[in-house]
Amino acid sequence: MNRRDLLASGGAIAAVGLFENSAAKAETGLFVPREEGPHQRTFMQWPVSRRVHRDRVFLDMTQQTIADIANAIAEFEPVAMLADSNHHSGARERLSANVELWDIPTEDLWCRDSGPIFAIDSAGKLAVTHVQFNGWGEKQMHRHDSQIAARVAKRLGLELVSSGLRGEGGGVEHDGHGLLMAHESSWVNDNRNPNLSRSEIEARLLTAYGADRVIWSEGVWGEDITDYHIDSLARFTGARRVLINLPDEPDMTDPFHVAALDTHDILVAEGLEVDVIPEPEIRRVNSSDFVASYANYYACNGAIIAAQFGDPEADQIARAALSRHYPGREIVMLNVDPLGESGGGIHCATQQMPAA
Repeated sequence: MNRRDLLASGGAIAAVGLFENSAAKAETGLFVPREEGPHQRTFMQWPVSRRVHRDRVFLDMTQQTIADIANAIAEFEPVAMLADSNHHSGARERLSANVELWDIPTEDLWCRDSGPIFAIDSAGKLAVTHVQFNGWGEKQMHRHDSQIAARVAKRLGLELVSSGLRGEGGGVEHDGHGLLMAHESSWVNDNRNPNLSRSEIEARLLTAYGADRVIWSEGVWGEDITDYHIDSLARFTGARRVLINLPDEPDMTDPFHVAALDTHDILVAEGLEVDVIPEPEIRRVNSSDFVASYANYYACNGAIIAAQFGDPEADQIARAALSRHYPGREIVMLNVDPLGESGGGIHCATQQMPAA
């Protein structure tokens, strides 16, 4: 299923607001470091399921795209590709020698959502702060993908600390300085967290990330498989600093455009430094559900791995913005159109393991 396939709309829209919990870190001693900090390695997943990727040619293209991303990251830091051992030989043909294969079965590629979220405890040791993946609210099969975080934690000998939440890492952004931002639609949703109020979900997120505050905006319920993940729209690039990707000419009949503008206005009203970059107007893929997000990049050691979409002006604006936000890092821009066609991007396909 395409992650941006239209679904039946539904779900109540709650009010926007903030929730503070300065004791969150103290409750578990866990803290999720800023994504752009030093990494031990990057984790990725090898897509193989024909129930998910029914078109064999498109699956082949998607696997090559995942290999291209892994090989680019591996120039800067170690990469562990998760795949059932039966698929290692096929994956190895596409992967550089710098990419290690781990025998952990997968169905799909979205490691940001189903992979482990690494935290550091009060002793400076790593643990996995676990948000249970359930196929974006039981919309996609996840017999293997729902077990990936636990299996990685077991292989590494790390404690798995339950957050008491169902959801995905792509549904929340953290700046590593106590602030989170998220769309309600990805969390305050009966397909993930039935019988939990927004305040209860907030408290658990804050504890899981060792953060102090959440900035919420509404998002979009039921129009794509993720219920509008924040990481394809806006990203923290530092303490209280955000890079957001907006259309130059918003279509106010498009719920994603309306929600994106709402998120932008809330972030500005909260006093954050918000840098806007445009979406590409020229694209190699013109499908209405294609995700053309420059914001869905990955920060690895010494580099930013980002998408380019074939719009020379917009691609250059994005490159300049990333250079401005991450000075001294190499900006590597790749054609990852198969991921956009599947409803995601580079950040969605990666998960960092921080240096403890």
